[in-house]
Amino acid sequence: MSFPIAPEHSVSLGMGRAVKKDAVVVKVTTEGGLVGWGESHHGKAHTAVAQLVNTTLRQLVVGMDASDVVGVWDRIYWKQLASHGVGAGCAIAMSGIDLALWDLRGKAVGWPLYKLLGGARRPVKAYAGGVSLGFQDPSALVDEALPHIAAGYRAIKLRVGDSPARDLARVEAVRRAVGESIAILVDANTGYTLDDARRVMPGLQALGVDWLEEPFPAHDHASYAAARHYAAVPLAAGENHFTRHEFERVIADGAISILQPDVSKAGGLTEVLRIAAMASARKLPIHPHTCMTGLNMAASIHLLAALDNGGYFEGDVSRNNLYRDRMVSAPPFQVDRDGHVLPLEAPGIGLDVDEDFLAAHPAIEGPGYV
Repeated sequence: MSFPIAPEHSVSLGMGRAVKKDAVVVKVTTEGGLVGWGESHHGKAHTAVAQLVNTTLRQLVVGMDASDVVGVWDRIYWKQLASHGVGAGCAIAMSGIDLALWDLRGKAVGWPLYKLLGGARRPVKAYAGGVSLGFQDPSALVDEALPHIAAGYRAIKLRVGDSPARDLARVEAVRRAVGESIAILVDANTGYTLDDARRVMPGLQALGVDWLEEPFPAHDHASYAAARHYAAVPLAAGENHFTRHEFERVIADGAISILQPDVSKAGGLTEVLRIAAMASARKLPIHPHTCMTGLNMAASIHLLAALDNGGYFEGDVSRNNLYRDRMVSAPPFQVDRDGHVLPLEAPGIGLDVDEDFLAAHPAIEGPGYV
C-alpha cells in the first residue's frame, strides 16, 4: 500500500526527498481461523516484494504447521536463499511471513510476544527517529527537535549526509540547544564518501555524537574498515544487511560496532534472534532499525525486552505516519518522561490491523524518494 506525503511533511535526507510512504503488510491465516500480521519492508519495490510473498513464498509454505517458524524459515532458505544468494528481495519478503507466524504463536497461547521470547515487561530506552529531523536550517531543526525532548526522549537522531560543513552546523546547533545530557545520534543514509567521513567524524566526536549510522552502502566493507580509524565515533549499520550470513562478516570485520538488524528486512524475528545471539558473544549491542508500520515498531520493542544485549528502540516521530497512527488498533508505543517505552500486553504483537484502511490505500508505483 502507499500514501503520498504532503509537501509540508516531506523530509530531505541522504537518499533524497521523501514523496510517499510505501508498506507491505502480510496476513497469515491458519486452518483454525487464527490470523497473524507481519510487515515486510517495502524495499523501495513494494509491489515486487508483495508479489513475491503472494506467489513463490506462499506456494512454498502453505500447508505447513504455523507454529513451526524454524521449519518455515528453513524451507524458504533451502528453496530460495541457499541456491540464489542472500538477496534483499527474498529476505525482505520472508520477514513479513516470519513475523506473522510469531504473532500467531502468541495469539495461540495467549501471551504477548515478549513473554513468548523469554523476556519481561521491562522499560526499553528509546530515541526520537524515523524519517524526520532532516536537512533544514539549523534553527528550524532545533525547533523540530526540542518538542521531542520535552515529550521525554533522552536521545535523538539527526540526518546527515548533506555536506560535512552543513551537517556539523546542524549537529552543533542541536547540541547547544539540548545540552550535554541528551544523546545525539546521526544517520547519513549512505550519503558520505570516504573524504566526507574523514572531514566530518572528528567534529562529530567533539560534539559528543554517540554513533554515525550508514555513512556508506552496506556492501562497502572497505570504506567502513577505513573510516573506523578517523575518530572515536562508533559506526552503525545493519538495516540493509540480510540474514545472519551477512552479519557474520560484519561482526568479524569489527568496523561496525552498533548493529541495527530490522525484523522486517533481515529475515524476520527468527533470524534477528540468531543475529542478536551472535552479537552477544562479541558483546555488541542490538539497536533494531524500525520500518513504516506499527507492526514492526511494536515487534521491535518485544524483541528488545527479551534480549540481553538490547539497545535503543527507534521511536518513529515522523509527521502524519498513517501506518503508525491509523492502520493499527492502538498506538504501537508511548514514550515516558524518562525516555522509555514498554512492550504491549495483548497476545502476539499486540495489535489488530484495519483491513478497510489497507483497501483504501492501494499501492502507488514509482520511487519514494526523489
